[in-house]
This record gives sequence, C-alpha cells and structure tokens, in this order.
Amino acid sequence: MSLRVLAMNHSDTVGGAARAAYRVHNAVRLLGVDSTLRVNQKALQDVTVQGPANKLSRLLSKFYSGMGQLLIKPFKSKPAIYQSIALMPTRWAARLNSSKNDVVHMHWVNGEMISIADIGKINKPLMWTLHDMWGIAGAEHYCDDVRAHDGYTKENRPQGETGFDLNHWTWLRKVKHWKKPILITTPSRWMAEKISESALMKDWPVMAIANPLDTEIWRPIDQSIAREELGLPQNVPLILFGASGGAADPRKGFDLLLDALPLLQKSLSSQGMNSLELVVFGQDAPKGGSDLSNLNFPTHYMGHINNDHTLQLLYSAADVMVVPSRQETFGQTASEALACGCPVAAFGATGLLDVVEHLTCGYLAKPYDPQDLAMGIEWLIRSQQDEKNAGRIHESSLRKAARKHAIDHFSYPVIGRQYLKAYEKAVQMRAKSYRRNI
Repeated sequence: MSLRVLAMNHSDTVGGAARAAYRVHNAVRLLGVDSTLRVNQKALQDVTVQGPANKLSRLLSKFYSGMGQLLIKPFKSKPAIYQSIALMPTRWAARLNSSKNDVVHMHWVNGEMISIADIGKINKPLMWTLHDMWGIAGAEHYCDDVRAHDGYTKENRPQGETGFDLNHWTWLRKVKHWKKPILITTPSRWMAEKISESALMKDWPVMAIANPLDTEIWRPIDQSIAREELGLPQNVPLILFGASGGAADPRKGFDLLLDALPLLQKSLSSQGMNSLELVVFGQDAPKGGSDLSNLNFPTHYMGHINNDHTLQLLYSAADVMVVPSRQETFGQTASEALACGCPVAAFGATGLLDVVEHLTCGYLAKPYDPQDLAMGIEWLIRSQQDEKNAGRIHESSLRKAARKHAIDHFSYPVIGRQYLKAYEKAVQMRAKSYRRNI
C-alpha cells in the first residue's frame, strides 16, 4: 500500500513556494506516493490538487485571508514587509487528525490557511517545508537574525518601532502552541542553519532538501530558435534578469545589479566589446525611462511571464542569468536557468550556495561586491564566446555543465527520494512520540 500524503499550500500557482510545493507533490507521486495537494486558491486543472469544496468554503477562505491582513494593517512596519498572524479559526487540526492520511506535509500555509493554534494540535505525522523565515520569526516572513536567535523581547525590538509589537505577540503564540517538535525541511543549508540556531526551533529536526524540477520539461531549447521565437537578436550576448519585485525588495539586490552593470560596461568597452544587451522579465518597460536607461546596453522588456514555456525560451536564449539577491531561501529562477543550460551569476551567499557551483556552471561573486559580480558576468560571457570562436557552437562546456548540475541535484527522482526519506522520518517521529505518551 502506498504512502498517503496530504500536502498543504495556500496556492497552487502564485509565488515561488506554490511552484515548489506543486513540484514536490509531482516528484513524490512519480515514486508511488499517493499525494494530494490541498490549496485555498486553485488555478490548475489537476485532479490531484484540491481547492475549497464549494462556493461557501471559497468565500470563507478569502474572508479569512482578507481579515488577517486587515487586523495587521494598523501595525504595519516601516519599511513594509509581508506579515502573517495565522489567527483565524480554520479547524484544520480536527479534519487532519480524523483523516486517513499517513503524513501531513505543510508548505506555505499562510494567508490564514491554518492557525498557529491548529498547527500545534495536529497529531498526524507532520512535516513542514519552510520556504521563508515565518516559522522561526514573529509575524514577519523575513526577520532580524538577533530576534530569531534570541527570541522576541522588548530589548531587541528594532530601533524606531513603537506601539504594539505584533511580531513579539505572534512569536509568543507560537511558543505557547508549538510544544511538540515538528520535522522541518527547507530548500537550502543556509535556511537549515537559521532554523537550527533559532530560539523557537533549535531542538527540532531539520533536513535541507532542494526544490525539485522536472528536468524533462525544463530543458534547453536551441539558442537561435529560442531567440527567434522571442524576437531577440541572434549574434549578441544576452544578460537575463528577473525583475519582478526587484526594485521594491532590497533582498533581491536590484541596486547591486545597477552598480555592477556600469562596471561591466566599462570593462567590455576597454576591450572593444560593446555589443551586449539586457533582457528583463517580470515587468513592462517603465514609462519615462528606468534605472537602466543611462546604460548603453539596449534593454528588452519581456513583461510578466505567465507560462513556463516562455520562461524556458528566455533561459535558453540568454548567455547569463543574473540573480543578484542579498537573500534567497533557495533561488528557483537560478535552478530553472541551469536546467535550460544557462549559467548563473550570483553572490556566494544564502540559498544560492546550494544552487550554483562556482566556475563550473556559474559564478558566485563575493557577497555583495558589484565589481566581482561584473567580473563574473564577463567571465561567463567570454567563456561561451571563446568556445563559439573555436567552433564549438553547439557544445558549450559551460552550458552542458549547467544542465548536468540541474539533473544531478534538482531532478524529480533525486529530490523525490529525499522527500520519501523525510516522510518515513516523520512517521517514525510520531510513532516514537506515541509510545512515549502511553
């Protein structure tokens, strides 16, 4: 009899966590797990994904989500960051405890999908994949290292914050309700370390398991064909950058990219190489110019991408994917790019350390040095250009290495087997806890 797993995520399509949760769900199903993905917002036409059962349930989930954000609104921090209080009475614990599922696998369960109190009441074998820091934080989804490490106190509250401490209050509720250790998985070793060092989860078991990719779908398309379909120039090196939320979110490092590009331009110009163009997805061309307007690099704005095939074309068309983030739990665009044979330039920090292998399938620059990032982008471009000049047009060793790295580290069979071991561990933990309590 196959293992029966109920996975939970707020959405099946919106956000990086949703994409990761759906891919994990598919990866373990391929290995024989009877997995169902339960979401509050369903868009996919997939019978293994379940949304709210009826119109009333859909309205109730939207009401809870909206109410949660409404309650938070008077206490929004500056600068504004996304927060969740997980307060609404969803009664998920009772439903899960009476179900026939062997394992409950939570992912991003915010948006008032399940309350903090209900998480603590789940008696089924439970595993939780943390895609951000909310589990070890207060209400914030990305938090200050000191508060996560030491616990939320009046003494370590950020300077300038006044009034009701929403994060402190939310953290105390977690301490109150989460008495039993939960098996935690997370996409990177960096996040695993943060969890193991946190005041809230320091004694909980943690496993680092990368986000999976279907490498049979995410695969290279001939570069010239990809460029033709996208209307991009053929014989010019292309740098790709995903800008969705980049300028507004300091964690994404858009400012560091802006610092690196003039340095790259200067270096290339000094060597007589001026033909380089940028490709930006995740936003339309801004009215009145952008932060990139002062550069001589022609820029192609591809807009918001809503389908995987277009992303696959973009990764295949580009010579380099730049991910200049200060902080990434994993770096899913980087792994997608590698699977499509596109090397990645990033900073050697946080979750990207687990995605990019330095000088093999990409370049990991010194954190957070724009000059070294510029050097890395140039090195990746020149490596490919040198191979083309030598007549190796269809067998770039760098692009082949990128593809191989993705298959070896992120493919469904590789990651699916790791999750199977995690499910077995969750079952063993619950059985051990049960024996201890009888």
